[in-house]
Amino acid sequence: MGDLGDFNPIRFEEGGMVIDIPTLNLDSLKKPEATITPLYPDHIPTLETPNLHPHHDKHLPRGIEETPEEQRRHWFVGSIDQGTTSSRFLIFNGEGDPVASHQLEFENLYPKSGWHEHEPLELLASVEECIDEAMRKFVDQGYRKSDIRSIGITNQRETTVVWDNNTGEPLYNAIVWPDTRTKDLVRDLKSRDQADTLTDLCGLPLSTYPSSVKLMWLIENVEAVKQAYEEGRLAFGTVDSWLIYKLNGGAKAAKPIHVTDSTNASRTMFMNLHTLQYDDNLLKFFGIDRSKIHLPKIVPSSDPCCFGKIAKGALSGVQIAGCLGDQSSALVGQCGFSPGQAKNTYGTGCFLLYNVGTKPVISKYGLLATVAYDFGGGRKPVYALEGSIAVAGSGVKFLMNNLGFVDKSSAITELAESVEDNGGVVFVTAFSGLFAPYWIDDAKGTIFGITQHTQKGHIARATLEATCFQTKAILDAMEKDSNAKLESLAVDGGLSNSDLCMQTQADITGIPVDRPGMRETTALGAAIAAGLATGVWKELNDLKDVNQAGRKVFKPNMERKQAEKLFKKWEQAVEMSRGWVNEVADGEEE
Repeated sequence: MGDLGDFNPIRFEEGGMVIDIPTLNLDSLKKPEATITPLYPDHIPTLETPNLHPHHDKHLPRGIEETPEEQRRHWFVGSIDQGTTSSRFLIFNGEGDPVASHQLEFENLYPKSGWHEHEPLELLASVEECIDEAMRKFVDQGYRKSDIRSIGITNQRETTVVWDNNTGEPLYNAIVWPDTRTKDLVRDLKSRDQADTLTDLCGLPLSTYPSSVKLMWLIENVEAVKQAYEEGRLAFGTVDSWLIYKLNGGAKAAKPIHVTDSTNASRTMFMNLHTLQYDDNLLKFFGIDRSKIHLPKIVPSSDPCCFGKIAKGALSGVQIAGCLGDQSSALVGQCGFSPGQAKNTYGTGCFLLYNVGTKPVISKYGLLATVAYDFGGGRKPVYALEGSIAVAGSGVKFLMNNLGFVDKSSAITELAESVEDNGGVVFVTAFSGLFAPYWIDDAKGTIFGITQHTQKGHIARATLEATCFQTKAILDAMEKDSNAKLESLAVDGGLSNSDLCMQTQADITGIPVDRPGMRETTALGAAIAAGLATGVWKELNDLKDVNQAGRKVFKPNMERKQAEKLFKKWEQAVEMSRGWVNEVADGEEE
């Protein structure tokens, strides 16, 4: 009778390894197994099966076990990132690295001065196309739909969508977060009784920013919306609610899903920041009758069941398991899980979030109190202080599209570096008023200090500096509210690609600026929320090494006296920009 020694192996090389396959002795009672010798020490041995990806953990040879870290390399989570100017879909592996993505810009609508809208069905179509195209690239690499455990969603916040609950069709364009058509409404609301009590309940001051005043305007000014409200068929939501509803099949679904997470709900002014539920006093203040409107159910940011599944397309049947407003998502993507950690995202606008722990801090210095994330599963929700800047990357777009300074936004740094300093120019980029910590609704974009010496480079540099000065003002307010000075600032977003801008930020604030090598942190945050719900990561500690490679730290180089002098000039310009939006006798803007 033969045994395992009774064979002559056939040897060949395949996929970076040597494989010995035995020739069986037919009389043998034991079935000899192939032996595998890696050619490279860090190569994970696998046996490749036709049509199965060689790195998928379930196809490892019997007896070979992987560590949790090795397993995460083969787990994938998708992320929908729906922003102000574009939609994207990215697929991350369990180590937080993107392996496939697709991005699509869509039209931004500006029907009147100060108005900003999106077509809701176009938002949905752009997301669906990004999913299909990214999945095509994913499959081309040898992966399969079944390799994706779940998907997360992150979205522009405050942007307001209304639709018919019976048909699922939008009743008006989405009103986008920086839209200022509600400025007169806000002025009226500020004069009402109890207006000064709202911030203690919801963490937000009255302004044109939150969803509440946008919904009020729609009900008062759009007949189709008003009629749907009176008939009890008006559905309201932020972009996350709209996408989740439609991706699950909308009104045609057997059980339509109309939900939002607490990070997005905290931007409406309808949610009590302490209970994470809708507050009757807040709804009453804004004149919203809960019996006449379909509000999305508020659920945790990470959950395996609440958000449903994709109904059609390349990811049909894959569950949605995470949802975070974009700025909360960026904090999660930066792994800002400890109180005292902060991040700043330099996108269309600029948003700084500071983790304050499990109890909300109501700001006394012009900041917002918001939900940072709520991962459920017995974990307490985590809160943040937030400072919002309306204009950051959009200021660069303004120089490019409106003034023709450069052909592409990435060239703005080179233009700014063509001069040594700002030449005395200060640009208060108050295109939609000024947000935190100033909250000046009647400011307009204003350039000070122009002389015959002024060149395009001076204005370009002043545009970058405007974002850095406003960030400094927010950090100062956060220091006062928290009684702690930030030790460093994690950054991401398109404008963070500019070394000049990040060095300027470090110089003006006097603290190091920490930029990751992989800057898709907003999308990564949504993937983390979904992955936590579906076992890719079990606890936050599993994420300690995610997105840590290739970070660059910008250290302050400017003397503090010079930095303070520049900031005082900025503060002077802010005060001088007040009051440009004035009312004249006939009710028109001056």
